[in-house]
Amino acid sequence: SNSSAESLDRLYPAVGSSKPPRKRTTSQCKSEPPLLRTSKRTIYTAGRPPWYNEHGTQSKEAFVIGLGGGSASGKTTVATMIIEALDVPWVVLLSMDSFYKVLTKQQQEQAASNDFNFDHPDAFDFDLIIATLKKLKQGKSVKIPIYDFTTHSRKKEWKTLYGANVIIFEGIMAFADKELLKLLDLKIFVDTDSDIRLVRRLRRDISERGRDIEGVIKQYNKFVKPAFDQYIQPTMRLADIVVPRGSGNTVAIDLIVQHVHSQLEEVRTAWAALASAHQCHPLPQTLSVLKSTPQVRGMHTIIRNKETSRDEFIFYSKRLMRLLIEHALSLLPFQSCTVQTPQGQDYEGRTYSGKQITGVSILRAGETMEPALRAVCKDVRIGTILIQTNCNTGEPELHYLRLPKDISEDHVILMDCTVSTGAAAMMAVRVLLDHDVPEDKIFLLSLLMAEMGVHSVAYAFPRVKIITTAVDKKVNDLFRIIPGIGNFGDRYFGTDAPPDWSDDEDALST
Repeated sequence: SNSSAESLDRLYPAVGSSKPPRKRTTSQCKSEPPLLRTSKRTIYTAGRPPWYNEHGTQSKEAFVIGLGGGSASGKTTVATMIIEALDVPWVVLLSMDSFYKVLTKQQQEQAASNDFNFDHPDAFDFDLIIATLKKLKQGKSVKIPIYDFTTHSRKKEWKTLYGANVIIFEGIMAFADKELLKLLDLKIFVDTDSDIRLVRRLRRDISERGRDIEGVIKQYNKFVKPAFDQYIQPTMRLADIVVPRGSGNTVAIDLIVQHVHSQLEEVRTAWAALASAHQCHPLPQTLSVLKSTPQVRGMHTIIRNKETSRDEFIFYSKRLMRLLIEHALSLLPFQSCTVQTPQGQDYEGRTYSGKQITGVSILRAGETMEPALRAVCKDVRIGTILIQTNCNTGEPELHYLRLPKDISEDHVILMDCTVSTGAAAMMAVRVLLDHDVPEDKIFLLSLLMAEMGVHSVAYAFPRVKIITTAVDKKVNDLFRIIPGIGNFGDRYFGTDAPPDWSDDEDALST
């Protein structure tokens, strides 16, 4: 039919065109939780933004593995085996099942009677798949639809995923679109016997999707098997690696992992590049430093003194935070406004011209600034970001994120108590940008910053406003600010600082 011809035309040209066929081998695997715990470590399979370089962009695009194969062939199991063997901490698992098209009322009725073909290329929203993969590959956040297989419809809520080191995209039509194939760095086809796939499908659809045996078999014979023969099996020739049986081939898994490792560069944070980016330049115009009055200087003297008690450290830090917040608010946009006084006289005043102010604290030290913000901003909304250092690579990584809804039109006060290299602050800014907050509406507030951190943030994000009470000139080999303030979080909360960690994020990140 014409429809079939058009669908087949989406495939790449037959083997023998431009590239010689790659060597094939074999393999297999297990499930898709947001956290995958192995005997040695935890792998974050919901994805988180990896390190961004001194330009504020991702150091290297994510490596995308495409997993194709028939329905119930064991693609997710293979994916999990690859993840466990890869030893990469940040992975995105993306299923093609999330991208079924929204059905019309007539198609809904057909689906309810098992008469709608979900195994045809036209059943999938390839435009959305391609747009989503492109953003993920660039390290950006994406919204993923949630498909309900019981009602054959998309749920109202969508889930958010973030880019990662490796993206694994699996689905029956993973190789059935020319543009989609261009995004896949490695293509793996899981080839499992049709009888085994039928048994697995029966078990899954009856136990998980509320179907009956008769309906599952009807759908399999009418749509699933013909679609496999016509659309899915022919794509096996496009695969770099074929995994027969979907289980037991650990040698093939090792070969896959070796290939991925050969393609992935080990990204180390380029502190030297960050430090030297504007080493001889004056401090940027986007920086605003609180005037060093005798009062401000006196409070710095107290909180920098290693002999200061914890109670005094907390008290004077809070006073300094209040002044810093007040100074930052004075830099917000205001417009003229006339009000009438109780005496019936007009007063020419000023009023905030933005939509709303939202505070976002970088845990844990940043949350100590929240009370000062709440004290001067009525009904301010608060979000939190947790960034930690990977002890093996020295890279900051996003571990937790909670932002208010509809943050994109707000002025955002991003709070952290000390910034040395600027790495964590840069990642936090990147997260805000991924949530569509305009760069010129982001205010980075810190009690103390190093020149290195100021230059790094300003170089990567020249429209972000940087506001602090003091800037120190140096950072030592452990990325501590010199002369500095010590580890703010440990002094404030009364905890011991881990060795060799910097001031940023009160030793949670560098």
